[in-house]
Amino acid sequence: MSVPQGTVPWLFDLGRWIGRVPYAWQFRIRVHGRDRVPLSGGVVVVANHSSMADGPILFGVLPRRVTFLIKQEMFKGAAGYLLAKIGQIPVKRGEADRTALTSALSVLKAGGVIGIFPEGTRGEGDVASAQNGAAWLAKTSAAMVLPIACRGTYQAKGWRPEVDVLIGEPFHLPEGKGRAALGVATEQVRDRLATLVAELDGHRKSEGRR
Repeated sequence: MSVPQGTVPWLFDLGRWIGRVPYAWQFRIRVHGRDRVPLSGGVVVVANHSSMADGPILFGVLPRRVTFLIKQEMFKGAAGYLLAKIGQIPVKRGEADRTALTSALSVLKAGGVIGIFPEGTRGEGDVASAQNGAAWLAKTSAAMVLPIACRGTYQAKGWRPEVDVLIGEPFHLPEGKGRAALGVATEQVRDRLATLVAELDGHRKSEGRR
């Protein structure tokens, strides 16, 4: 099953529609490179993170069901119940959460898509650092990595601010085992994503946007 156990598929798709239509209406969203998304097989989506809006936007605009690893604190009450039913995975921040990683690995091995914000927390979204989880999942499952840059959500102001989503080229991480190899793979993930963010920043600047 390419979504976590306990997922309700029709709720998953309803959540994607909400992210794509009513939720996204508060922004003017432009998606670049949608044709770069692999339409089958395991994929680890890595994206920069500067706003709570990033996850719902990507959840809605990507052409495949994406299971995101979301901080455990969000899984409380009715909202937490719904997050689980639409296929999202709670993860403990600041530690290697084996339960979350095992669930994500099962999704990838079944040919599904896992979404991770490798910076680990919200910030300016320039990907100055990255945690090991995304690289570990991609290497362990032999899944492709798909970098995605999202700009325009950070401290967004005004009426329907412009948001750009730039999807990069998917790639495989180098082979190799051990801590050193994982470090190299993590740096490759960080560098590819940071480069994509810088490319999008340059594009927005050339159009007089920030």
